[in-house]
Amino acid sequence: MKVGIVGVGSVGRACALALAGRGCAREIVLVDRTRVRAEAVATDIRYGLPLLPRAEISASDYDGLTGSALVMITAGINEKTGGATDRSDPQGRLRLLDKNADIYRDLVPRVVRAAPGAVILVVTDPPDPLADIARACAKHDRVLSSGTFLDTLRFRVHLAHHFKVDPAEVEAQVIGDHGTAQVFLWSGARVGGVPVKKLVETRGEDFVDFRASLEQRVRYANITIIEGNDASQYGIGIVSARIAEIVVRDERTVIPIGSFNRRFGVTLSLPSVVGRHGVIETLEPDMSNEEGLALERSAASLKQAVARAA
Repeated sequence: MKVGIVGVGSVGRACALALAGRGCAREIVLVDRTRVRAEAVATDIRYGLPLLPRAEISASDYDGLTGSALVMITAGINEKTGGATDRSDPQGRLRLLDKNADIYRDLVPRVVRAAPGAVILVVTDPPDPLADIARACAKHDRVLSSGTFLDTLRFRVHLAHHFKVDPAEVEAQVIGDHGTAQVFLWSGARVGGVPVKKLVETRGEDFVDFRASLEQRVRYANITIIEGNDASQYGIGIVSARIAEIVVRDERTVIPIGSFNRRFGVTLSLPSVVGRHGVIETLEPDMSNEEGLALERSAASLKQAVARAA
């Protein structure tokens, strides 16, 4: 199977390396407005491919995407360049929408002309409203946002670190938007089947303080990373490669991922069954009243953003 990546900046390069490492694509095609950069990245990774699962990687124009099962789009202005690194700014990543929307309106039709049957995975920030723009440009529903999959993993990793357990033993999800209005499902968060709230209180810790502190670390993890390394790239690269793997292999795996939700009228993340053609079914987990209201606010925030960029 072939997987394409449009945009070979920091995130695009991380996606390419993670794809090669996972071995889910036999052919990886890199497209960038600067062809020489795409050529250089493909060449660099190619030298290491003998030590990885069998694959080919190349640079190309959009025509090279023909036959792709999935095309990741990582092109656009990132948080640091776009001034979205202020924790006190309620817009967060949404500050990048206008500029990146223009970029998407230009490149998505090119992707669709070259690979009309491909699933499109939106990775550029803010991915949820950009997925709505991509969906309108593509004129099909096979459009995914990387959504809150990475946020969910960050949530689990921080919980695992606190309780000193393997993250695989943590059940916890973030839903809604990949941004400041994301929703943490504390009511369903468990470690080894035990509610996190119960574990925290058993330790004599204040759950309200613990919750606030952990949410702050997860919600602004990207800014913390950018402050030390200019770009948040490796986590999203691995996540994007895993999504590609699920699609290419038609795994029917359930993950929190963004897709257009008819109830809310916008792309947002909920646990979803994902296969060869994208989201097959969206599941709505049990939520407390507080969490349900927070999800509605998250959807409203996204709808406002999409309307603004229309």
